[in-house]
Amino acid sequence: MNNCFQHIFLIGAILMAQVTFAEDFISQVTRPERLVVKEGFEVERLYSVPKKDFGSWVVLCEDDKGRLIAGDQYGSLYRFDRPAQGETLTDENLEKIDLDIGHAWGLCYAFDSLYVVVNDKKHEGRGLYRVEDTNKDDKFDKVTLLKKFQEVGGEHGPHAVVLSPDGKSLYVACGNQTALPTYQSSRVTECWGEDTLQPRVYGRGFMKGVEAPRGWICKTDPEGKNWEVIATGFRNQYDIDFNLEGEMFTYDADMEWDINTPWYRPTRINHVISGAEFGWRNGSAKWPEYYSDSFGAVVNVGPGSPTGVTFGTGAKFPTKYQKAFFACDWSFGTLYAVHLTPNGSSYTGEVEEFIGGQPFPLTDICISKKDGAMYITVGGRKVQSGIYRVTYTGKENTAPAKPRIEGAEERTERQAIAEYHLKSDASVVDKFWKHLGSEDRALRFTARTAIEKVPTKYWAKKALDEKDPFTKLGALISLARLGNEKIQGALVESLLTFDYKSLNQQERFDLLRAYGLTFVRIGAPIEKQRAQVIAQLDAHFPGDSASENIELSNVLAYLQAPDMIARSVELITNALTQEEQIAIAKNIRFVQEGWTDDSEKKLFIWFTRASGYKGGASFSKFINEIKKDHLARLSSKRKKVLASIINAKPVTKNPLSSNRQLKFVKNWQMKDLTPLLGAGLEGNRDFKNGREMFAAATCYACHRFNEEGGGIGPDLTSAGGKFSPHDLLESIIEPSNEISDQYGSITFTLKNGEQIIGRIANLKGDDYRIITDLMAPSAMTIIKTSDIESSEPTKFSMMPPGLLNMLEDDDILDLLAYILSRGNKNDPLFQK
Repeated sequence: MNNCFQHIFLIGAILMAQVTFAEDFISQVTRPERLVVKEGFEVERLYSVPKKDFGSWVVLCEDDKGRLIAGDQYGSLYRFDRPAQGETLTDENLEKIDLDIGHAWGLCYAFDSLYVVVNDKKHEGRGLYRVEDTNKDDKFDKVTLLKKFQEVGGEHGPHAVVLSPDGKSLYVACGNQTALPTYQSSRVTECWGEDTLQPRVYGRGFMKGVEAPRGWICKTDPEGKNWEVIATGFRNQYDIDFNLEGEMFTYDADMEWDINTPWYRPTRINHVISGAEFGWRNGSAKWPEYYSDSFGAVVNVGPGSPTGVTFGTGAKFPTKYQKAFFACDWSFGTLYAVHLTPNGSSYTGEVEEFIGGQPFPLTDICISKKDGAMYITVGGRKVQSGIYRVTYTGKENTAPAKPRIEGAEERTERQAIAEYHLKSDASVVDKFWKHLGSEDRALRFTARTAIEKVPTKYWAKKALDEKDPFTKLGALISLARLGNEKIQGALVESLLTFDYKSLNQQERFDLLRAYGLTFVRIGAPIEKQRAQVIAQLDAHFPGDSASENIELSNVLAYLQAPDMIARSVELITNALTQEEQIAIAKNIRFVQEGWTDDSEKKLFIWFTRASGYKGGASFSKFINEIKKDHLARLSSKRKKVLASIINAKPVTKNPLSSNRQLKFVKNWQMKDLTPLLGAGLEGNRDFKNGREMFAAATCYACHRFNEEGGGIGPDLTSAGGKFSPHDLLESIIEPSNEISDQYGSITFTLKNGEQIIGRIANLKGDDYRIITDLMAPSAMTIIKTSDIESSEPTKFSMMPPGLLNMLEDDDILDLLAYILSRGNKNDPLFQK
């Protein structure tokens, strides 16, 4: 999110016994018995940090003697021995590092030194420092600034420093408010760009005008002299780590102000391959997951505030958890264990809640090489801080895990290609060209980056003459990224050879992306080609999916396609999700031709409706910006004619619901529908109706599914791989039967007798900010911890019952089939 320690929209709370807050939330961190912990593991609370004396800890590492070093966000560094099992720390156990160093957000002990990433103007300012013990008396006595960073950033600034897998170098991560430092080489193709075809909207204007490259990871030597750019395009990745195979991963942030907009990107786990670009841009310009010139996520997590990460390597845990990627979420109070599965030369991931609590503002995490335990810090933003230890108490084997064999050959091939990311060698064109059409996205991306290092004169003709559609589109995307006016005509002519209808979904995205890059980087096409591109695309709008509609409207609107307005307004009015509605309205706001009285009336009636939708903090401003641009297109006369519609007051409506008129059918129970699940789900289901029923049952209002829907609840795309039809139906009809730790709510009883029901969304100092209405995530109730008498979990799910009562039994079966298919219209469930 926009702040590592801020998340204004939390969809999680932890079940806990009713307790008084006096001890737990004023001077102590949460007791272990109030945490929800994965079975077989034990959590010890080692220390609650006295805020006035030692601050609020946000970073942690282990030195060569097994001692831990922690840092106060606004102050000093402290070193201490790990307490024995069953014992705790005291103030006297802490050794302050008494040098001009602190305000650390990254710590790493390596090369007989403590490396510190400072994120403050104090000391010698933001940068990477080396702290040494020059006389070997076990006391640090020398501080050296190795690399100065830009003096801006705050919680989006300098973050982690970690040791490379081979133990020879360091990797440094900085968020998107810190510009790239001076560097000597780059694995990322150095053709930075925003690459957004339509002018963006900024909402509240966070980081307005700041452009790529931002959000970066660099590699450097122990002396910090040579810097190499590894990857760019992150939002605010707080930390990084490497798995047993030597592959780098991070947990990147979302922008909570964007919730319920088409450009909202949830927090996500990224596999950081050589030369990767992840496409974060400010405002509405964020690149979607399917852009081939970016490298997507291993798995999307959802709203949150990512902080520290580590692999379980070296932990005395079962193999599954030694190989897991542990990711801290500050606002959720959740430690995730992400289980990775090789997929070609990359991975897919499954997210599991490992430990959770409220409040449990996780900041950093490390595995001790000395005792094999996991150590966790909580704190940040001057809230109560502390440290915990996690150990395994079960009976499974905890012998050291070995690297995965699966995918080893593919990863080796990708890594060999990546060696060419630091040089320009024309031989790679023929050598790696075939990989541009690979089904392995990581291999495809790596090969494309290697070819982009070679001047286009060596491969432009090859790209234009390529026969395989997927390979050709990948090559033309690169050519558009690197091309110039001399190549534009031939590039557009080559793109015009594609039969749009015969392309699969990803190839269509690639074609539209190639057009977009060509126009934004090289320039608008000549009139003849403009007309030809419109003719190629226009007949296929609307397309087969919301994302395709968004991309088609983007290109057609740029080209001022005169006949697209009526179809666009129809989509804006009737699309099932507010995301699609908003995106189309944004895309067509500068189209000058094709408007009629009817289309203009429908559009501004929609704006009245949309102004009643709910979303993140920038949501209403986004809608108003888009409306303002549409108004600018109107003459004064037209504004007067439409004045009553333009100035109409908003009507609050479920933002992601079906337009179909529904009546009460039945108070459905499991006993009514269970007998239908067998034969009823053996095929012949209706995909289109299933998608519409997903909207009619208001599922889109809270849940993302197949890249559509809201950001309030969990992403349901993978539900078909986790739930049987019976379990899925039960979770809808009887949502309170089993409430996930992550999705409950808490009743706070105040000392004055008042009760507040909601979820902790943000913490600052001694204040909790509570979300009480999930459909209004920007509105929060502030509670002082000193005013809280007790808390207890509510016994009912925030998901209401009765969501299916307006649907017929066939509608319900279509809905279940839609969810079980993961949104795949070719699934056997829909075969006749």
